[in-house]
Amino acid sequence: MNTDRVPDLRSTAEVHHKAETHEIVGSAFSVLNELGHGLHEKIYENALVVELRRRGLAVAQQKSFEVLYQGQRVGEFIPDLIVSDKVIVDAKVVDRLGEHEKGQMLNYLKITKLRVGLLLNFRYARMEWERIQL
Repeated sequence: MNTDRVPDLRSTAEVHHKAETHEIVGSAFSVLNELGHGLHEKIYENALVVELRRRGLAVAQQKSFEVLYQGQRVGEFIPDLIVSDKVIVDAKVVDRLGEHEKGQMLNYLKITKLRVGLLLNFRYARMEWERIQL
């Protein structure tokens, strides 16, 4: 009988910016509890700025990042929020967070050279959220 175990790489993988993401998700729940669900994304984005700053976190809203192709500028990407210069936050009001939103966040992380992104879906009374890490 072989007793060797394959290590669970998920348990050994480093979780980046855990404290910040915990605080951001907590802030999102506070916003949802106060405002309710189903409003426009921009309302949640703006409310998150207020709540995150109230909690002492640095927040950049609508910061611009250059998009390059083969070293040439081809456009710009403007994420909703960057928290503590570490985490991209994307407020959504969609039926569900799917592969499209997750794929977008992976591209956002590559463009910004950040490691962690949070997708927050305010569509329903029970908030759906997803943490994406490179």
